Amino acid sequence: MNELNLELTAISPREFFGHQNENINLLKKYFPKLKIVARGSKIKVFGDEPLLDEFDKRFHMLTAHFTKYNTLDENVIERLLTSNGKGEYESSESSGDIIVHGVNGRYIKAITANQRKLVDSTEKNDLVFAIGPAGTGKTYTGVALAVRALKNKEVKRIILTRPAVEAGENLGFLPGYLKEKLDPYMQPLYDALRDMIPGEKLIHYIENGTIQIAPLAFMRGRTLDHAFVILDEAQNTTHAQMKMFLTRMGKNAKFLITGDPGQIDLPRRVISGLKEALLILKSVPGIQIIYLDDKDVIRHNLVKKVIDAYKNIEHQN
Repeated sequence: MNELNLELTAISPREFFGHQNENINLLKKYFPKLKIVARGSKIKVFGDEPLLDEFDKRFHMLTAHFTKYNTLDENVIERLLTSNGKGEYESSESSGDIIVHGVNGRYIKAITANQRKLVDSTEKNDLVFAIGPAGTGKTYTGVALAVRALKNKEVKRIILTRPAVEAGENLGFLPGYLKEKLDPYMQPLYDALRDMIPGEKLIHYIENGTIQIAPLAFMRGRTLDHAFVILDEAQNTTHAQMKMFLTRMGKNAKFLITGDPGQIDLPRRVISGLKEALLILKSVPGIQIIYLDDKDVIRHNLVKKVIDAYKNIEHQN
């Protein structure tokens, strides 16, 4: 009797095998002549060579589907195990405004017209600025685009960075070592990633450097190639920081810069690197600037009213 050894890598066995191993039981149902034993992340299959080859093929179809959509159910398994090719089992929902399939099959979409413009611009340009107030989805959409690029093997890594300028806080007073001090400041980026990549896989990506989250100062001296790089909260960069970041771009890299010029936390008399960059780069071919506004706010409907109220005060000043 021949033996086939398989192992799940960066996939949660609990989620892949299903509740009480229901997905493994389905595999056993479709391959009754094989003996299938699952322990931890490893699967051993015993049987005749032709059947083992077929099982190996179908198993890799299942893992590829799970990696893309982060979910597996009875209908999907049956489709994949009985289909003749990708066209027969791919969901029709894999197109349209869906950017990436998040945790538990959640659809991460470009909801508003300007978010769709951001998606289109990022596909066509290697350097894009996404400018708009809080809640317009510029960072969230950007992270979704980065995750999609990684899943599609268009890039080898995702790099997310922010200038370490706090709104009224000082990192030195936060407890813990450097990573612990920076993690709360980087929390919005972690939150977006957790919506899109299952927990165990996200930890694996962070540990092996596939996903890197670091303050902007850590970018100095690096060449960022084969990467999707997002500079978030860019309104808090200085002239030197912005120039340094823009000149880090390497081969096969996508750069997305997000920011809100209305929420600058820099000291007085320090010019925002984002504001300056928008002025001097607006006519450079290959660079696109997308503006989002209060119509793109997808948080609580009160957020739009808050933005409008503050606009009125700021215009009076």
